[in-house]
Amino acid sequence: MISAGDFRNGITLEMDNGIFQIIEFQHVKPGKGAAFVRTKLKNIINGGVVEKTFRPTEKFPQARIERVDMQYLYSDGDLYHFMNVETYDQIALNEETIGDALKFVKENEMVKMCSHNGNVFAVEPPLFVELEISNTEPGFKGDTAQGATKPATVETGATVYVPLFVETGDKIKIDTRTGEYLSRV
Repeated sequence: MISAGDFRNGITLEMDNGIFQIIEFQHVKPGKGAAFVRTKLKNIINGGVVEKTFRPTEKFPQARIERVDMQYLYSDGDLYHFMNVETYDQIALNEETIGDALKFVKENEMVKMCSHNGNVFAVEPPLFVELEISNTEPGFKGDTAQGATKPATVETGATVYVPLFVETGDKIKIDTRTGEYLSRV
């Protein structure tokens, strides 16, 4: 059990028949009245964000989230298949559970499976990936004063905005959290 007075960013807890992760918290001591804790919580199952206030003495059970490294094997239409590289157990997840997580992930790359009580609720791709540009328009010298970008399709099919000097066939580094181009490799 964790009390509201001990809240920290990133802690996951069970409440209201859901699992929530603390995004922000603030201990408030008004001049008049009792202290309270103002929080911003993210429901890790459906992704919704709610704001709630608690008395510092309220207690909640802490949720245990398991993160397991798994290899993304392949997709066969509406199912995505993964394998635990230590036990060789395979699981298949539907597109609803995956969401946009595999937008920048190639087959045979490692991802993290997040589960609670054996139920997988999210897939975390690696923070940075290196992908090859499969298609982009040519950039022309003198097109812009500074910092112009153009759309480029990478080998996984996702679209990324890249600087004008990047061409088809170049390998680039992408931040999977934001989907932004970082550099050429």
